[in-house]
Amino acid sequence: ARRRPLPSAAGGEAGAGAGLAPRSARQPPHAGRRRQLLPGPALMALPALAGSGVQFRRILAHFPQELSLAFAYGSGVFRQAGAAPSQSWHNMLDFVFAVDDSVTWHMMNLLKNRSHYSFLKLFGPKQISSIQSCGAGIYYNTLVQCNGRMIKYGVIGTDALIEDLLHWKTLYVAGRLQKPVKILTQNENGKLQAALFSNLKSAVTAAFLMLPESFSEEDLYMQIAGLSYSGDFRMIIGEDRSKVLNIVKPNVPHFQKLYSNILQECPQVVYKHQLGRLEIDKSPEGQFMQLMGLPRTLQQKITSFVDPPGKNRDVEEVLLKVAHDPDCGLVVHQGISGIVRSSSLIQSSKTILTAGLKKSVTYSMKKMYKMTKGCLRKTS
Repeated sequence: ARRRPLPSAAGGEAGAGAGLAPRSARQPPHAGRRRQLLPGPALMALPALAGSGVQFRRILAHFPQELSLAFAYGSGVFRQAGAAPSQSWHNMLDFVFAVDDSVTWHMMNLLKNRSHYSFLKLFGPKQISSIQSCGAGIYYNTLVQCNGRMIKYGVIGTDALIEDLLHWKTLYVAGRLQKPVKILTQNENGKLQAALFSNLKSAVTAAFLMLPESFSEEDLYMQIAGLSYSGDFRMIIGEDRSKVLNIVKPNVPHFQKLYSNILQECPQVVYKHQLGRLEIDKSPEGQFMQLMGLPRTLQQKITSFVDPPGKNRDVEEVLLKVAHDPDCGLVVHQGISGIVRSSSLIQSSKTILTAGLKKSVTYSMKKMYKMTKGCLRKTS
């Protein structure tokens, strides 16, 4: 498959939806067919941190190039509230690489970067790939020195990524792609493109169900940014409690770039762009339509919460009942928390294997330091 060239500008492509034209201009994806995707005017690139484009390309050159998608994310890429511009240089850079064949990719990466792996390298690429498939389906190498920076990179199979984007099986990588990321390379896989766009639409729909009838644009992005942290035990131990606010506050233009087309085309919302306000249909009929549009795994989680054992009612019947419930938003939140809780626990427990004991302790201590620093900043 041909890959789209890396952008030459420092900003590059700054969103998961980069490369997608407005809905009216797109054709339905066809299985097995590659196509050129033209960027819509609302999805033009916004700059990430200054000078980062060349640096990301140099880092990417250290890895096998058989990637269906590669993106960078986190505080090393997009500035966060409360952080000085110079501080971002010292933050760890986070990457995710999607690959069509995990065993082959790990085999090639072991030849190039064997030192990145823990003791699991002794068991070979097949065993590494098997461990990758557990939990959220992603394998992380962390605290890696590369091109003068400390980095962490995760490897996920393309099919596993598409499954998570469409159905929110774990919401682990799909949740990261609901927030601004910097796309580094991307091949012309129509199925993956459609899944990236579907994930953004699902994030909007879930957020609508948990918001009141009228709210600000920033409220919406706060709700969306918080989806993948709902139920994550690391938000209690190991993460800055103000993480969601810090992500959204300085990056509203990046969120607008991701979601403005979806909001303008959604029939259930009045999007007052100039005022930064939105109004949605909170009638039972409106909420039922939104519930029916949620990813499959979330619908199943909601059904298991609401439907008493032995009833075995179909999903549509249960969602209709939830649509009439005044606590509809709370039920949706519980469903999302249920997905995130289990995947984050398994993924975190994998860290001891994939990073090794020494790196696991070091990484955890860094997280605790950031959490403590965030708490002190909040109280000062």
